[in-house]
Amino acid sequence: MKATVIGGNGFIGTSLVEHLLETGVRVRVFDKYPGRFSDPLDEVEYITGDLGNHGELHDAVKDVDWVFHLAYTTLPESSNQDPIHDVRSNVVDTLQLLEECRNNKIKKFVFISSGGTVYGIPKEVPITEEHPTDPICSYGITKLTIEKYLQLFHHLYGLEYVAARLANPYGERQNPHSKQGAIGVFLGKIARGQPITKFGDGKVVRDFIYIGDSAKALVACARYEPGPEDPRVFNIGSGEGYSINQIIETIEKVVDVPVYVESTPARSLDVPSNVLDISKARKHLGWSPEMQLEPGISRAWQWTKSLSLV
Repeated sequence: MKATVIGGNGFIGTSLVEHLLETGVRVRVFDKYPGRFSDPLDEVEYITGDLGNHGELHDAVKDVDWVFHLAYTTLPESSNQDPIHDVRSNVVDTLQLLEECRNNKIKKFVFISSGGTVYGIPKEVPITEEHPTDPICSYGITKLTIEKYLQLFHHLYGLEYVAARLANPYGERQNPHSKQGAIGVFLGKIARGQPITKFGDGKVVRDFIYIGDSAKALVACARYEPGPEDPRVFNIGSGEGYSINQIIETIEKVVDVPVYVESTPARSLDVPSNVLDISKARKHLGWSPEMQLEPGISRAWQWTKSLSLV
């Protein structure tokens, strides 16, 4: 079995690549950038390329069984600033990727969608896959659009797929300088002796999933063999909700340095609560998250400290 990981040098991608190798899958990585927090692995084939370059895409998916699509050019916050760029660089380029996968007869296409944005403001929590999808940011709209195109390619051409609506991953190799990923950003600021920024009153609730559990879920998605009536869209999260205040309290237990917090006004793109119902993933994928929040944050902190960010 061989897989191509589009965006395989990123936070999620590097953990996915490691887990694929551990399970005996040969791996090709296609990415625009080299790995920032990990060195290349001898057993992995690396191709440097751009998702928008159609010739490079052809080479990226040639002679593989699975394709994992992790690359995305926008974040929920930035997507509303330029939704045209969001559509052009994500939806259009992904359509070309799907065409290449169809032409190369890929056995399974696994797409990382967004459990945090496709649903919009939840009408009930925990959120099932049947919940209405009313995104309040362009990022969520384009993720949902790609899901619909996956359904279309499956209907027209038989391209098999799974869309994994991922919650908020955290853990080792999460960029401490990023604008996304509360736990990683918080730990990075603490390691640099800077205050962390809390938007609003800190009562917004989110579903956080350890990166190792995320990687295992994605491999389970690739191995999944659905019947005609079986689901192909799954929530992937911890199934538990924690407020930002609770996250800060847990971090204070784990770290061995003072934690300073600054509060700023709430953001319009933040829904009050987002916790995913993961019962379908448990049932159909045979997958369940294993890492608890505090030990997961502890592992992330030990890794962050090793970077010597100060």
